[in-house]
Amino acid sequence: CKPLSKYWIKEMSAHFNNVKSVVLGYGAYSKVKKSLLNKLVRFETVVTAINYFSFALVGYPYMGVGRNLAYNKKEFFKANGFINHIKVRSGDDDLFINQVATPENTAICLSQESFTASKPKTTYKAWLKQKRRHVSTAKHYKRKHKILLGLLYSSNLLFWVLSSILFLAFFKWHIVLVLFLLRLFIQYFIFAASVKKLNEKDLLFFLPILEIFLIIAQLTIF
Repeated sequence: CKPLSKYWIKEMSAHFNNVKSVVLGYGAYSKVKKSLLNKLVRFETVVTAINYFSFALVGYPYMGVGRNLAYNKKEFFKANGFINHIKVRSGDDDLFINQVATPENTAICLSQESFTASKPKTTYKAWLKQKRRHVSTAKHYKRKHKILLGLLYSSNLLFWVLSSILFLAFFKWHIVLVLFLLRLFIQYFIFAASVKKLNEKDLLFFLPILEIFLIIAQLTIF
């Protein structure tokens, strides 16, 4: 994980104060030209970031990525370090944040000078294996987080499945079409603002295609 500027420490540490002891950053993956897998990897990373940043902003911080996060020593020792997850094979970074983060003590850092970049997987097999490892930690989340994330992923899956069924059945297609386009418009609006902040603007054009690919990949992983 490589900081993308010499100001990484300055940008991340600027969010600490007497109340804020956890800072969530964005850990990007390097771009690979003419690679659908790379776009899918980066799209999934952006979607995950949108989720954990948004949840933190509304008072439900539930995770961070070890590729870019910070917490102070006092918070670490107060939780007795990683002792609660010592038997879990991976995800100490993720689960530690899920354990200690609160609406009061968590801040997010969206400065592009605070971003890091990592080398992405270059084969579908390696990426799916990595995502299975990441997903395996989710069962250790707090119950409220598991419920909210389950609703989020289920609604996304159901949108595409039910839309396809209704279109194929020509069931009040004009109403279905309006709802379908309304959802896509809202999604594009939010995603456009997000990829601009996260410097991933090339993904916007491929949004519907990448989302369908990601849903198929998630079903495979789960």
